[in-house]
Amino acid sequence: MTRKKMFGTNGVRGVINETMTVDLVLKLGKAIGTTIGPGKIVVGRDARNGGEMFSKSVIAGLLSTGCSIVNIGYVPTPTLQYVVPRMDASGGVVITASHNPAEFNGIKVMGSNGIETSRETETKIESVFFSNNFTVSAWDNLASVTQDKTAIDQHIAGIKSHIDTKVIQKRHLVVVIDSANSVGGLVTPKLMRDLGCKVISLNSQLDGSFPGRSPEPTPENVIELRKTVKSVGADLGIAHDGDADRATFVDESGNIVSGDHSLSIIAKRILKKGSTLVTPISSGKLIEDTVEQAGAKIDWTVVGSVDVSHRVEEINAELGGEENGGVFYPPLQSVRDGPMTSALIVEIMSKEGKKLSELISELPTYYTEKQKLKIPAEKMSSMKEKLLVFTKDEERITIDGIKLFYDDGWILIRPSGTEPLYRIFAEGKTVDNAKKLAKIGVDLIERALS
Repeated sequence: MTRKKMFGTNGVRGVINETMTVDLVLKLGKAIGTTIGPGKIVVGRDARNGGEMFSKSVIAGLLSTGCSIVNIGYVPTPTLQYVVPRMDASGGVVITASHNPAEFNGIKVMGSNGIETSRETETKIESVFFSNNFTVSAWDNLASVTQDKTAIDQHIAGIKSHIDTKVIQKRHLVVVIDSANSVGGLVTPKLMRDLGCKVISLNSQLDGSFPGRSPEPTPENVIELRKTVKSVGADLGIAHDGDADRATFVDESGNIVSGDHSLSIIAKRILKKGSTLVTPISSGKLIEDTVEQAGAKIDWTVVGSVDVSHRVEEINAELGGEENGGVFYPPLQSVRDGPMTSALIVEIMSKEGKKLSELISELPTYYTEKQKLKIPAEKMSSMKEKLLVFTKDEERITIDGIKLFYDDGWILIRPSGTEPLYRIFAEGKTVDNAKKLAKIGVDLIERALS
């Protein structure tokens, strides 16, 4: 029988009490403890429904394998990641489904360095889970659970140690923060107040039903933030996802800033000649331009923050980033960190005395086009081989789908991981150019089908 894969792009996720159950999480805790234990494991959670029962279930499983537990309660994922190595722990577990809708919850597993465990370790955890080959601690060798409430203060202090707090405090920025009724509201508002900003909070009360908005900070989900920023005359808005490892920004006119733009603003100030930015192949031409102007280089990865983090560490890169608002700032930690990203943007605005819209206006403009084509399920497995043949003479990257580079833009052709279809992403210097490039991608897929 074919074993079902549990870990997705980032952790194990499912619908609460349907595909994500107490029994599954208990068993998963035993598999995690068997694989990365014994030792100290830091456990935290976001504000989602089911977080309490899943925390207790995973802790029970970890304890049964001989691990000791430090329970840090409600925290953003990057907060837990920050304290894992500083607590000299063997690893960490956070109960979160990140940006997924309210009915979901999940598990992310960290190694001793605070970074999500490697794909190889995920496979080992799955193997232990399905084989039921768990470590079982003797009755007189069971460890304990301790509570620690210092993690958030540690994380905030760490962020402040990497930025120019005095220059920000002189600017007196007005910042509206939309925390999506989750744990970002425990860190970013306090951080911004410490930096001398006037903070207006939206959706700051913890509520696992997410009454304010869906946890994914897309343009349609942050309309209230955009309106508030404009109506109160704020300098910028910040929106987090459910576990606050990402930050999406809104300028002073209420315009949402794409992840490529916020990453480019930061990269432009950090990258120097000879330095490296690690980014997935889904990142756009704007990132390429920024890196090229800095005399730096891009190291491309497959799509997934876990892969970016491990690559940043592996090659000792100066910066990592994704087009979804995830920024990896290695001087603090090589993981996505929404509060750290927010501090970097505020620092740049303060140092240069510019509005966020002015920082955006300094960057070149590109336009995107997205398409998708349904594919007969029986033909999905043969599609990539044909596409590789058709594009063999093109400038391309094939580590995750096929990305084709042109003078006026690029096309990314990737199979969906959940349904029988191919997605086409295109980017060009004009709207018409982006549509023309997307049509090339569609034609390639139709040719492969025929």
